[in-house]
Amino acid sequence: MKKNVLIFSLTLILFACGSDSGQQDDRFYVVTTTMMLEDAVQNIAGDLVRVESIMGPGVDPHLYRATPSDFRRMEQADLIIYNGLMLEARLAQVLSQQSERAFAAAEVLSNDRLIEAFEFGGNYDPHVWFDVSLWIDVVDGIAVKLSERLPDYSEQIKENASDYIRELHELHEWVYDEIQSIPENRRVLITAHDAFQYFGLAYNIDVRGLQGLSTQSEVGLRDISNMAGFIVDTQIPAIFLETSVPPRGIQSLINGVNQRGGSVSLGGELYSDAMGERGTTEGTYIGMVQFNVNTIVEALQ
Repeated sequence: MKKNVLIFSLTLILFACGSDSGQQDDRFYVVTTTMMLEDAVQNIAGDLVRVESIMGPGVDPHLYRATPSDFRRMEQADLIIYNGLMLEARLAQVLSQQSERAFAAAEVLSNDRLIEAFEFGGNYDPHVWFDVSLWIDVVDGIAVKLSERLPDYSEQIKENASDYIRELHELHEWVYDEIQSIPENRRVLITAHDAFQYFGLAYNIDVRGLQGLSTQSEVGLRDISNMAGFIVDTQIPAIFLETSVPPRGIQSLINGVNQRGGSVSLGGELYSDAMGERGTTEGTYIGMVQFNVNTIVEALQ
């Protein structure tokens, strides 16, 4: 009797391990690294593909290490889409080994449109999604890649991409107008790490990060002291946390401002390297951008 129970239990375990959703769904399978890329694929291809992101809400792509399930997904994928520009630093070697099936979406952008970042290992700033006009070209590049891999559906993919890009153009113009509504002397965005440089250039706002481009860099006492002095001198009303970065540095900065006799409030939490929960407005690229802009404008007005 015990032997039969053991055999039955092992059968269930083996069945569970082998019943991966990829074996039940014959659609073209796309695996992305970030949710921003997952959202782009969903808007471009819809039900034509099955798409999954290996990094969820609140996950820092600079520090992320692949899990066994990630390796399994990438092995099963028909196409792997990642940001590139060394955003997924600890996945770089894994992704390079998948060169025939992997596509670095942000690397469709010409170098003259990228921000040089010598402190980031000699690479370019990878946070291109914060300039919606750059993200439009990334989306277009993904659409071209999907059309190549799914030629029978290329017209539908092109039509979906065109509709989505139209929405992104409207978003780009809205973001610019909203940021310009902030008084110029208050138009300074201070965040946990230096992820918003493209945002600053595109929408005419001074951007400063407590950490460098990668969250692997350390925040020193001098960094906090210098930033605290700047805030006191310029009377910046608010600074911002990021959902994918621990709050310790920003909290130390607030304390540093208070010790200098100044005052600064916490303006809220911004989505930087990761989006919101799936199924929420902030779990979409457009919703994430709108949330960030509304939070910034409300705090700095």
